[in-house]
Amino acid sequence: MAKPSIDPVRWQPPGVRALSLNPRPLPPLTVVPLPGHGPEDVVADAAGNIWTGVVDGKMLRISPDGAEVTHVATTEHPPLGLHVARDGRVLICSRDKLLALDPASGDIEPLVTKVDGPPLIFCSNVTEASDGTIYFSESTARFPFEEYQAAAIEGRGTGRVFRRDADGTVTTIADGLYFTNGVTLTADESRLVYAETIGRRLSTIALSGSAQGQTSRLVEELPCMPDNISTGSDGRIWVAMAGPRNAALETLVPRAPLLRKLLWRLPESIQPAVAADAWVVAFDPDTGAAVVNIRGRDPLLQTTTGVVESGGRLWLGCIGSSAVGHINLTDIAPSG
Repeated sequence: MAKPSIDPVRWQPPGVRALSLNPRPLPPLTVVPLPGHGPEDVVADAAGNIWTGVVDGKMLRISPDGAEVTHVATTEHPPLGLHVARDGRVLICSRDKLLALDPASGDIEPLVTKVDGPPLIFCSNVTEASDGTIYFSESTARFPFEEYQAAAIEGRGTGRVFRRDADGTVTTIADGLYFTNGVTLTADESRLVYAETIGRRLSTIALSGSAQGQTSRLVEELPCMPDNISTGSDGRIWVAMAGPRNAALETLVPRAPLLRKLLWRLPESIQPAVAADAWVVAFDPDTGAAVVNIRGRDPLLQTTTGVVESGGRLWLGCIGSSAVGHINLTDIAPSG
């Protein structure tokens, strides 16, 4: 299939600051094989089951001990970001739609397909507040999931964050973002945290109080690319890092756009790539300081894109693999 055309702009990437903690090696991992490739995200339901989706659309439920994997339903496009809603349904970002899956029947209902008229292009991640308000992200308004690299190479900030009220009304609450990805609420639901993968930062939007609606930076100039995120039991913000920053590509984006047009025409196999690490970092939700930093390589778990706490374990989703994995939380000591 022919690649879409791109219209690159000059863009100055953010600087780079080392994380406040050096990475510790990966603790012992338990790998759970899946009947499919590319489990982007992992979320937990009230019973401790883990949910994930793979590129052929299968939505999978994994028993709390990882021993049983059940195919529950199939979406038209790959399931990306997920969230288990308060009513037990699994919210699914699937390319151009926000969906809701009934885990009992396997029925799938579209919740959002358009915002302000135009259709969604790249629905990325989703979360829900206790009052039923749904927050979700769109990585780019120009390219679908399959062409995610086009957005990175083009250098335009067209990502957005939306709020869906209980009556179905959808409102844009942040825009002009550089590949918006994971979204999560702070433990007290006073702020929404969102990640920008290409922007290499985490930001918050105040949802209450005198600062309601205002955006603040939680941490920026990350040396890595944040993907999906979740809130831990102690309030920390877990971030799956899709890899270190793409230094080769970032060298090109401030330069003449023609260079990136030529780059885009090259086969994907020779375009700038990053290491396929298993890498997760936890941040303090108030200060933005890193409180845990673990990184390593495992041939069965490559390119960490999802992370969630459940049942005393930290579960990892890895888009470059045909498995998910988990680490005992007791094995995760603060890094230093």
